[in-house]
Amino acid sequence: MIGVLALLVAARLWAGPEAPALALGLKPDGLLGLSTLRADVGGFFAAGGLFALAGAIRGEGRLLTPPALLLGLALAGRLLTVAVDGYTPAMLQPMVIEAVLVAILLLARRRLA
Repeated sequence: MIGVLALLVAARLWAGPEAPALALGLKPDGLLGLSTLRADVGGFFAAGGLFALAGAIRGEGRLLTPPALLLGLALAGRLLTVAVDGYTPAMLQPMVIEAVLVAILLLARRRLA
């Protein structure tokens, strides 16, 4: 399920990055901004989604490591922002989602190993 949802987010970003980017607090700046959203943010979700889906379909826990690592690094970046720049309540939801998804992926990885 995590893989499918991540691939849907990637597809939304590739099809029209403006709306999902604004929902994430990002604003594209011209064509470079649009291409960066599609490449970097869309690519992040696509890579994680493909590995999560492959791990679920194949029943191979090791394939769940890359999406867990991607989400863990994203969470680390958010925590760094809190430490360096401060916190706003809007930051809580994505941090909780990332932490829960990392936990689910790591538990599934252990179970499939």
